[in-house]
Parts: sequence; structure tokens; C-alpha cells
Amino acid sequence: MPEISTYTGGIAATNGHLISLPGGNLLVDAPDGIGAWLKQQKIKVDALFLTHQHFDHVLDAAAVRADHGCQVYSFAPYSRELTLEILYGAVTGSPFSVPPFEVDEVLEGKSELELLGESCKLYHVPGHSPDSLCLHLPSQNLLFGGDVLFLDSVGRTDFPGGSGALLLSGIIKKLFVLPDDTRVFPGHGDDTTIGREKRENPYLT
Repeated sequence: MPEISTYTGGIAATNGHLISLPGGNLLVDAPDGIGAWLKQQKIKVDALFLTHQHFDHVLDAAAVRADHGCQVYSFAPYSRELTLEILYGAVTGSPFSVPPFEVDEVLEGKSELELLGESCKLYHVPGHSPDSLCLHLPSQNLLFGGDVLFLDSVGRTDFPGGSGALLLSGIIKKLFVLPDDTRVFPGHGDDTTIGREKRENPYLT
């Protein structure tokens, strides 16, 4: 099992997960404040994988890319529609924007990815966000699920492009076929396992 460090920050207590792989350090998501945390820890990031582009997961993406010169991987190119910044600004009544970032490799339509010496699987599971992408490291028994599957819960489906039916069917067909002992590191809250969520998640049992 590789070493995993989790930073939690921003108004939505969003997780950014840092994993040491054979070819370097992988960061999954870039919540607000993680750029400063990485500097404090004196950690170099070699690749940034975005599970989806909702603002709370990408606020520091531009800063991380600039500071580390790392490749950024995402289902889609940067999009103000996907970040929800327009919606959030309208709801709060204050202007709000995510610093634009460049995506080096767009992953739409891909099911596999070589990442820092690791052979990874990609599962597109829309429903919370149209671009939600889960990253599976089979050799490590790890899944980084973003806001698709949580401990005892699932992602919200009331945002633009959301669909409860799509989300639940995607989880069952794509994630619940993985080994029960697969550890799931979500975008919010504590980690869990596939087996536990199959047995006990009230949205899916």
C-alpha cells in the first residue's frame, strides 16, 4: 500500500489526496489551500488528477500546476460550466471565479491511463457532475472516487447535469464489481471500502 496523505480544506471541507507512486507523487484534486500545504510539507507534485471540476475540487489547480510544472489530467478541458462558479456566484450574490487552469490530457472516452509508472483504470460515473471520473489503481487496491461514492452516502445530484439514476447505476455497474477490499478515498469525509458500501450504504443496499 503506497503512502497516502490527505489534505482537507475550503468551504466544503474537500479532500486532496497525495499518493507516492513509482514514478513520483500523484495529487488527486486541488482544493483551496492545498498549494500552500504542499509548500509547507516541501512536497513536489508530479501529476494532478481531477476527479471533476466543481470549484471546491479545483480552486488550487492553477497554482499547483504553476508551482510544480506537473501534468494535469481531467475528463474535460477547463470549463466555467463544470466548475459551477457562475451558479455559486448567483446563489451567494458575490462574484466568484476559479483561476483558469490548463488540462494537459483530456480523458473523455479513455478507460486506462499510465500514470507515474502505475497502470490505472478510469470509470466515468456521471450523476453528481457530468465529468465525474473515478481513478482505480488495481495493483494497490485503491479507488479515488471524487464525489461519486462516500462512506454511507453518495454524491449530490441536484446540481446542473445531475442525475440520481445515472449516479446509482454507475456505482453499481462500474464500482461495485471491484474487489470488496478495494479502499475508496472520496472527495469528502473518511475513506471506506467497496465491500462496506455494498453492505451498508443506505442509498445502495
